[in-house]
Amino acid sequence: MKSFQVTDFNAPLKEVDLPTPQPSGTQVLLKVKAAGVCHSDLHIWEGGYDLGHGRKPLSLRDRGVSLPRTMGHETVGEVLAFGPDAKAAAGDLKLGDVALVYPWLGCGKCETCLGGDENMCVVKPNAIGVYCDGGYADHITVPHPKYLLNLKGLDPVTAAPYACSGVTTYSALKKVEASFNTPIVIFGAGGLGLMALSLLKAMGGKGAIVVDIDARKREAAEQAGALATVDGKAPDALEQLAAKAGGPIRAVIDLVGNAATTQLGFDCLTKGGKLVIVGLFGGGAPWALPLIPIKAITIQGSYVGNLRETQELLDLVRAKKIAPIPVTPMPLAKANEALIDLQKGRLVGRAVLTP
Repeated sequence: MKSFQVTDFNAPLKEVDLPTPQPSGTQVLLKVKAAGVCHSDLHIWEGGYDLGHGRKPLSLRDRGVSLPRTMGHETVGEVLAFGPDAKAAAGDLKLGDVALVYPWLGCGKCETCLGGDENMCVVKPNAIGVYCDGGYADHITVPHPKYLLNLKGLDPVTAAPYACSGVTTYSALKKVEASFNTPIVIFGAGGLGLMALSLLKAMGGKGAIVVDIDARKREAAEQAGALATVDGKAPDALEQLAAKAGGPIRAVIDLVGNAATTQLGFDCLTKGGKLVIVGLFGGGAPWALPLIPIKAITIQGSYVGNLRETQELLDLVRAKKIAPIPVTPMPLAKANEALIDLQKGRLVGRAVLTP
């Protein structure tokens, strides 16, 4: 089995050849057909998050991420083998089926996990591609068949991002559904932003104004159906947002998550508005605290999504025939190049590794 692993933070990925694992217990072995390269992979590769205000960066090593680690949490694979205890739990899933891997696993035993929110587990997070090996490889093992969602004909390369950018934006959009009758504002027109535009339309939303500092990404957002776009660095960005919204802005989804985007997102909201922060770019909170109660603003974090939401998303994609976001297929051997392209902002949409 060939994989590309993080062996040292901030160092090039290392190509590793190991025997192909055989599934045990309830495990399932898949041949990887596609693995998305996500912005979160940059944080894993770099080893932490910027917390701003002079704080020590949040170390992934301190959070239990050990090296070497094969990244890749947006994975689609073909089912090759079931462990001896997996067949009874496989349901309709059979050998040869192509499935999306749900990666946001927890301990599986705590109240949160048993309630269906493994992505929120605080006992022992076990996300595939973060705490255990993921899809930057030609094979992957998944601990239980319930984490495999049959694609039923969806294209593996364009479907891979649904495991992260898809379910992340779907879950965030559900948190602002009460404001779908007016334009919402979305910060970031990368893979998540373009995904959010497609899903918003399918979910019955009026539309979104998209903010991004990259002209190419704003153009991509317009092509994907944005009502309007704004350059976040423009000195009159706040005034532009107000004019283009044509009325009170009640909801903002920040897919970037830095001090500048959260400040502009907060400032553009009307009284009683809601700011949902998804992005992990980094920095410290910029708001004047008295304005939070004065404006009665709700500030909410949104962390990926649960297994149920991921299945809902795939059902929605099929029912509404949602067009995929732009993807750039790249050979597995170019995993390092894909990360650097993402880090330098060269990609529009998503790079997807194809072993």
